[in-house]
Amino acid sequence: MMTAGVACLSVNDALAKTLTAHYAPLQILFLRNLIAFPVALLIALGMGGRAALRSHRPGAHVLRAVLWIGATLMFFTSLMHLGLAEATALIFVAPLFITALSAVFLREHVGWRRWAAVIAGFVGVLVVVRPGSATFQPASLLPVATALTYAALMLGARWVDPRESVWTLLLYLTGTSGLLSAVIVPFVWVPVRPGDLWLFAAIALFGTAGMTMMTQAFRLAPAVVVAPFDYTALLWATVLGWLIWHEIPDRLTFVGAAIIVASGVFTVWREHRVKA
Repeated sequence: MMTAGVACLSVNDALAKTLTAHYAPLQILFLRNLIAFPVALLIALGMGGRAALRSHRPGAHVLRAVLWIGATLMFFTSLMHLGLAEATALIFVAPLFITALSAVFLREHVGWRRWAAVIAGFVGVLVVVRPGSATFQPASLLPVATALTYAALMLGARWVDPRESVWTLLLYLTGTSGLLSAVIVPFVWVPVRPGDLWLFAAIALFGTAGMTMMTQAFRLAPAVVVAPFDYTALLWATVLGWLIWHEIPDRLTFVGAAIIVASGVFTVWREHRVKA
């Protein structure tokens, strides 16, 4: 379930990269949410019933939607300048940011082993980004900022009333981010070409399916079992980048990605051991 969900989100990212050639990231986000909302509504009703439509703390959903919009816009913008595999590799620092933010803002205990993994992960980021070198691109910082915002979004789930199901979170995240993006999308709107309509429909379909399957995966198995499969996204991103744009990441990108993945897997495993 997790692997299938990750594959769907990788296709979603590839479609977004294709669409950024003609549309602003905000317009892509708005149309994706507009098309995906009815699907999310049906999923929420089917899995959670009418109770899934009720929020006990709507302000939390608004704040999470703002973070979601920021993360998506930064990542879609990065795809305009970076290879799909490179951007995906940098996104993998999100679990490390979650660990660091949990320690700083939530006062959770993080041992020296997990701090070492966080530091190692950021060393991997430096290997991929290579600041100061001739190959450095400022756009490489966008996926890292995306990962930080995404980490805040994940921790923001704690602000949501515990009586609300994951289906309520999915529904309100899609709907609220769609409403908020609708306010400013007129400033960047360009007419949608008829031949691109299927791409927008596909990005909504794959994005919603990916999020739903990944959510369900965490319901079916412990996080320590499920979470490492998130890193299969690098395989999908590499294959899709090669097939569509003939992108081949260089050796240092793979080395840095391997360090980030190893750090993330260790962090998940160590957190499970500590809680056990």
